Amino acid sequence: MSKITMTREESTVLIELLHGAIAELRMEITDTDKSSFREMLKARKYTLERIREKLLVNEPRMKAD
Repeated sequence: MSKITMTREESTVLIELLHGAIAELRMEITDTDKSSFREMLKARKYTLERIREKLLVNEPRMKAD
């Protein structure tokens, strides 16, 4: 397991970027016809959501979707 030390500002920016990437993946999943590609996108979205949740533990003022 890796550990990364970040400032509050760095963590906030990363959470915001993850939020945007997750939103984009949601739209891409909806628009994708090929099931294997859709499943890969869903797996990626799930991974990004887990990362965001871990960051939110240290940033309680921000909310996840």
